Amino acid sequence: MTTIEIITSLFLAVGAFFTFLSAVGVIRLRDVYSRVHAAGKSSTFGMIFLMLSTFVYFIPKGIFNIKILLAILFVFMTAPLGALLINRSAYRSGVAMEKNTVQDDLKEVYKDELQESSE
Repeated sequence: MTTIEIITSLFLAVGAFFTFLSAVGVIRLRDVYSRVHAAGKSSTFGMIFLMLSTFVYFIPKGIFNIKILLAILFVFMTAPLGALLINRSAYRSGVAMEKNTVQDDLKEVYKDELQESSE
């Protein structure tokens, strides 16, 4: 096995682990906020490592594909932002948090909107 194959295998394993961790988080966590957090963070890292393994695999074959690097950048920028927007939308729609939640950072930010919607 060459060094490139070892690095590619390592990136694939790490990417598969993060993707699996994201799937487990979406299934096991209790409220929408935790689920979206798990899906946003872990799946982003999983996809980045899977794309990196593809990029590294083709370098010794003389194929340098800038599209893979651009896809990594695109996923890195958009997936966490999408998760944030879904969480904010759920909060503003009044989706309840888990009973054990101890801190609500958005309560002060949206206190006026929350009061208007409850009236």
